[in-house]
Amino acid sequence: MLMMVGRLDKAHYAPRVWVAAASDRMSGAKALALEAEWGPGGSGGGSGSGGGSSSSSSKGPVLEVIPRSREVGQSYVTSVATTLYSLAFAAWVVLKHRPQLLLVNGPGTCIPVCASAFLFRALCLLDCRTVYVESIARVQRLSLSGRILRAARAADALFVQWPEMARRFGGTTYAGRLY
Repeated sequence: MLMMVGRLDKAHYAPRVWVAAASDRMSGAKALALEAEWGPGGSGGGSGSGGGSSSSSSKGPVLEVIPRSREVGQSYVTSVATTLYSLAFAAWVVLKHRPQLLLVNGPGTCIPVCASAFLFRALCLLDCRTVYVESIARVQRLSLSGRILRAARAADALFVQWPEMARRFGGTTYAGRLY
């Protein structure tokens, strides 16, 4: 995600809001360190699950931390409760920043953020587009996040990085290597 956001026009996609899981000790720090490297010309905040924001009160990078909806190895049954918990935090973040674009990848952080944006868009409370980028490591099948967003039609674009994936899974777009 950091490499993809690094190639965007930072003035156009600003302010940026980065969203990281509370249990992820590195991603948010890496995002803010990259923002510091970009300096004031790259002002805004960007997202491991987030994107351009129309009314964030800050002009600099913003890091929002939400509970992860599903930890690696967590059972699907118990992840229902943790996802609902995470959804409440994500809904607040989405309403607070009112993004115009979510550029997201998995795993457990993007689903609550995307679900919140999808719901608020359906209720005409927000005009936000969602772009999901599947990991280049996904060669045979979509990740759980990719499958959920595809089945729910909650992403405006779902990019895969292998041509076989686009042929196998309708509703996806082959984008080639994105970083």
